[in-house]
Amino acid sequence: MRLQTLTDQITIVSHDDRRFVVARHNHTEAQLIYAITGVVAVTTERGVWVVPPSRAVWVPPNMEHATRSLAAVQFRALLVNGADSDDLPQDCTVVEVTPLLRELILRLALLAERPREPPYVRAAVDLLLRELAFLPVEPLSLPKPLHAHLARFCDRLFDEPARTVSLEEASKALYMSRSSFMRLFLRETGLGFARWRQQARLLHALLLLAEGQSILNVALACGYDSPSAFSAMFRRTLGKSPSDYFRRS
Repeated sequence: MRLQTLTDQITIVSHDDRRFVVARHNHTEAQLIYAITGVVAVTTERGVWVVPPSRAVWVPPNMEHATRSLAAVQFRALLVNGADSDDLPQDCTVVEVTPLLRELILRLALLAERPREPPYVRAAVDLLLRELAFLPVEPLSLPKPLHAHLARFCDRLFDEPARTVSLEEASKALYMSRSSFMRLFLRETGLGFARWRQQARLLHALLLLAEGQSILNVALACGYDSPSAFSAMFRRTLGKSPSDYFRRS
């Protein structure tokens, strides 16, 4: 992984190789994380964000996070000093990478290797931040509870997407009544248990699809009875079939 300082405000992080894992860390700069190819997952104590090539994730300053890819990836990240504007997200946020935002990210990475005059660089940085500020939030995140026992339980579920767990089994695992478990889960995550489980499977599926696995293998690995059931869920959530989603990315 390579770091190149572009200006006092921007540092470029590049990685074009096999899968990578960056342990939990934080920095005073904000970070815009983008995968040209492949899929990157960002994890904080509050959740997981998964970004394919048509998306990026914004990590605010001083937020502890870990980053990894499941397969080979072309990765660009921008460390941004002084990103404390009210127009910018104050929490981890997945945003759509418009054609303009993509070209600005790639241009800034190129400028780190082939410097241009400072006014040109400042204009490109300013335009990138303005473009970022107005992008819509995408449904590619998974909230993580702060409740210690529930957090460990959710971690196990995320790591075992094919496992079938009923609401009754989940509540018994935490030694709670069904109603108490439902209230705790909704309060901690903002989602119902079934909706959270579907979202966890979707994010896991994105990582497997980025590896080039077949829709059949991904469907079975994520607990679906058939590729058609998995594809229907994927289309309802992201508005495209799995193959079309990655083709357009």
